[in-house]
Amino acid sequence: NTVQMSTLLSVKTGACPEDCAYCPQSVRYDTGLDREALMAVDDVVTRARTAREAGATRFCMGAAWREVRDNKDFDKVIDMVKGVNSLGMEVCCTLGMITEDQALRLKEAGLYAYNHNLDTSEEHYEEVISTRSYDDRLNTIENVRKAEISVCSGGIIGLGETSNDRIGMLQT
Repeated sequence: NTVQMSTLLSVKTGACPEDCAYCPQSVRYDTGLDREALMAVDDVVTRARTAREAGATRFCMGAAWREVRDNKDFDKVIDMVKGVNSLGMEVCCTLGMITEDQALRLKEAGLYAYNHNLDTSEEHYEEVISTRSYDDRLNTIENVRKAEISVCSGGIIGLGETSNDRIGMLQT
């Protein structure tokens, strides 16, 4: 009989190369969103601490990337996960596509959940996104599962899909 309080922070905003029809973070659409570089680790941990003091028990960090690259930015995300985890909070990320090795690194850093939405059914997918495949989505979810990280996945209703598309997404 409790509600979990969560906080979501965009740790890297805008300039995503994807063409997801619903997303204001795509570089392909003029949405007026200002691009922001990856935040500093200390700033993220400070924001998580503030969220915890306000009652949040889960802190989710999102980065507008198509996929995670093994570089200094991913190393910073690993440090962010470690820092938030050290506060005793559940840590969640949504970073785009990740490999099995990247998922394992996130798990070792203390990641609790990974958000990666299916968005719609496989049959309707190309109407919503053309810069990745439905299988890319499923592969990332499988990589997260293999690392024994909790999967947080859903869809977006109202993208021109049919009732059968909605059912298909739920069955997936």
